[in-house]
Amino acid sequence: MKKIIVTTILACAVVCGAQAGKKKKEAPAQSDREYWVETMVKISRPVFDNLSRNTLRKNMPVETNDGMNTGRRKDVTHLEALGRSFCGVAPWLNLPPDDTPEGRLREEFTAMVVKAIANAVDPASPDYLRFDGPGGQPLVDAAFFAHGLLRSRDRVWPRLDEVTKDRIVKELKASRKIKPGQSNWLMFSAIIEAALLHFTGECEMGPIDYALRKHKEWYKGDGWYGDGANFHLDYYNSYVIQPMMVDVLGELRAHGLDSTRFYDTELRRFIRFAEQQEKLISPEGTYPVLGRSMGYRFGAFQALAQVSLMKKLPLYIEPAQVRCALTAVIKRQLVPETFDKDGWLTLGFCGHQPGMADGYVSTGSAYLCTFVFLPLGLPADDPFWSAPAAEWSSKRLWEGKSMRRDGAIRN
Repeated sequence: MKKIIVTTILACAVVCGAQAGKKKKEAPAQSDREYWVETMVKISRPVFDNLSRNTLRKNMPVETNDGMNTGRRKDVTHLEALGRSFCGVAPWLNLPPDDTPEGRLREEFTAMVVKAIANAVDPASPDYLRFDGPGGQPLVDAAFFAHGLLRSRDRVWPRLDEVTKDRIVKELKASRKIKPGQSNWLMFSAIIEAALLHFTGECEMGPIDYALRKHKEWYKGDGWYGDGANFHLDYYNSYVIQPMMVDVLGELRAHGLDSTRFYDTELRRFIRFAEQQEKLISPEGTYPVLGRSMGYRFGAFQALAQVSLMKKLPLYIEPAQVRCALTAVIKRQLVPETFDKDGWLTLGFCGHQPGMADGYVSTGSAYLCTFVFLPLGLPADDPFWSAPAAEWSSKRLWEGKSMRRDGAIRN
């Protein structure tokens, strides 16, 4: 009798287990690209959604490095949020339309961005954002906004109405009132003029020529420029200097104005710098905290992201290893405390660490982190996204595997 009962129980367990297996069929693993899109949208949606509804000033907190929403940066932080978010998502918006779930999301997002931009430059809007002041900060984010326009030139600019286009041009020209200092800020004036050249056919060449001349003087070697005459061990070659420089030079070349062929020299330096950035990512997805502005989080890897977008990585660096390295960084750094209860970015490097923020940093500043997402401007079937996972340099080396030796460039 006991034997019959045990047999029956075992048979039932087998059948029930099989049925449970059928019911609990595992969902397919999320791809890296799906994770990147989801994360980018999660970060930037509050900015564009609120600005498209004219509620950005009303709803966005203005946190500063004392940990309080004191409003000390309230006159500039909203333009920071727009310019930086737009600059980061722009290559993705620039992809051709398609009827995939991602394509439909991108269409929704593009429409929201277009409306947000229209509100930002409408003087009658409660979210009107001045590009000419107060103070000097608006030059920075007018420049990031201009860079975003260049990066989304095929899809966003054509969808803007003529009134909005005229207002953008007027605001970009108004930013000329702010004179940059002898630092990476020279590239802000240069990229604004490059955008005006692209969209209007006219610009002031003085700020471009001066920025390029000074940065030629400030080159320190092996892919690094000084931030001004002095060398700074920080991420400003990636946050600003080289991504803007290579795109300014690209516009000059497109208009037949790169007479010294400096584009070729800078591209070689840019690739070398990106090559070094790939090696900075540890096997665990961490990277050195060096210099100021570390509250921009993984925006520090804009250079590596842009060289990947341009498909200019050195031959020995597989696009997939960059994808995997940057995915590891994003996942390592996006801890829950990165966002407040309403989904806005908090100040910090890994979580909520307001003491990490420089005095010029506030909530809007943090959206520079979106610059890591530039490779989403590559289609889903590009090897960057479609190739199998690959180990990045430090991961291979620290596991004892062979890899090509590193070496400096001469000029």
